Amino acid sequence: MGRAGPWTAGQRAGRWELPAALPPGQPTGAGGRAHPRAKSKPGSGHWRKVPEGGCPMGGGGSRLYGALAQTLSSSSSSSSAAAAAAPRERPGQPEAGPEPMEARELLAECRLVLRRRPPRCRRRFVDLRQGAAGGPRPIRVMQWNILAQALGEGKDNFVQCPMEALKWEERKCLILEEILAYQPDILCLQEVDHYFDTFQPLLSRLGYQGTFFPKPWSPCLDVERNNGPDGCALFFLKDRFELINSANIRLTAMKLKTNQVAIAQTLKCHETGRLFCIAVTHLKARTGWERFRSAQGCDLLQNLKSITQGAKIPLIVCGDFNAEPTEEVYREFSNSSLNLNSAYKLLSPDGQSEPPYTTWKIRPSGECRHTLDYIWYSQHALNVNSALGLLTEEQIGPNRLPSFNYPSDHMSLVCDFSFNQDPDRLL
Repeated sequence: MGRAGPWTAGQRAGRWELPAALPPGQPTGAGGRAHPRAKSKPGSGHWRKVPEGGCPMGGGGSRLYGALAQTLSSSSSSSSAAAAAAPRERPGQPEAGPEPMEARELLAECRLVLRRRPPRCRRRFVDLRQGAAGGPRPIRVMQWNILAQALGEGKDNFVQCPMEALKWEERKCLILEEILAYQPDILCLQEVDHYFDTFQPLLSRLGYQGTFFPKPWSPCLDVERNNGPDGCALFFLKDRFELINSANIRLTAMKLKTNQVAIAQTLKCHETGRLFCIAVTHLKARTGWERFRSAQGCDLLQNLKSITQGAKIPLIVCGDFNAEPTEEVYREFSNSSLNLNSAYKLLSPDGQSEPPYTTWKIRPSGECRHTLDYIWYSQHALNVNSALGLLTEEQIGPNRLPSFNYPSDHMSLVCDFSFNQDPDRLL
């Protein structure tokens, strides 16, 4: 399907979605869900088509104006027209909040920017439910190291990736397209170095509340013309959750503060009234730092035990752990008293094996194919209803990642979770 083609209005659980995001016959609720704010015209199964020569945010009827226009488009004419369409503040008038917008508007704009690139790789959800469908809406969580722009252009040396594929004006639209295609309720990101000028202003208009915690000594700052430090970001939909508590954690190792960070937030689900904790982290990279990562993991687990009151509050931990399943930090999480399991193991035939890779790139030292990214969850309190399959080797292609049709060297992980009815039974 071409990028400028029509959208279909998915009726599964009231959330819209692109065609082919789910396998034919996918049971309701196990796969993509239509965003509750996205509505089609009565009697129509298609969204309006974006004209090839125009930009929807440039007209007076669009709500993509001002900072949004500058964020998404390098066209000065589009930005000027959008800024002119923005309402003006009157003296003495209270400052207005960000103008809300619908996801389909932003997705259409991204597809317009990307119209000369190959289409986004399609991935399918795998239904992992063991019982009948039903109950409250599941909670969709996305984990993704999106690749810091400064590192991608300046330090990471992706020798088979053309520099043209890393241009921020288009790569950010590929990132947004991936997020918008799967519509997570909670979004956990690493290597974010465009939080304030891109992700926070855009996602806030879609109804997300965000938190950003930069690395104290980000390597992005060593790159000429950088956009500031990279760090972890956590977003959640305000119409689904209430923030109860938030903690920014600077991880320690051997009693010393390190350059790695985490965010942990306790949320209350509006629909069920249940509390749960969501955390995002990014551990130290590179071979030879295994003991260091292990110490960081121990510190994070201690913090999370305190926040969750020793597993009384269900927990989801997303992160780029920079660690294969053979490492000590992986065993620490597997054997923790928090009773955690790795969600993507459930995609294996025996439910016990991690995927063969979550990152695949080529550097001057050679090809790097590793499993480093995980979504951990309280297996006594939460069920994994479905998980998004990974890109195949054929989809990735011989030049590996990143590429013209995938924006990061890491793949996004997406899971749908539901609460167990009797969470204490399995503790």
